[in-house]
Amino acid sequence: MDELGPEAEASIFRALADSTRRQILQELRSGELAAGEIARRFPISGPSISRHLGVLKTAGLIRERRDANRILYSLVEERLALCIGRFMSAVCPEEAISRRRRHGAAERREPV
Repeated sequence: MDELGPEAEASIFRALADSTRRQILQELRSGELAAGEIARRFPISGPSISRHLGVLKTAGLIRERRDANRILYSLVEERLALCIGRFMSAVCPEEAISRRRRHGAAERREPV
């Protein structure tokens, strides 16, 4: 996979900013779904779902493939994981996480 640049990362976070798009990603975690199946799971119009799918596709978070007259969507899990992982590493470096774990373990050992 190509390295994610700042513009690609910004696109991913913009896509994740919307709760409907996050729900679509959750629906796709169990596997590929047709556009119509996705639309039936939401109380909004088909064209609105299509716009959300377009944003997710542009961000590289989902892929589509044609199967006869259906368009099937699936997650691009590695792209989401890479982006979130890089963000977490920058914001919460492993050293800070390890320090918190050690600190929490020390607090649990101290008598009250």
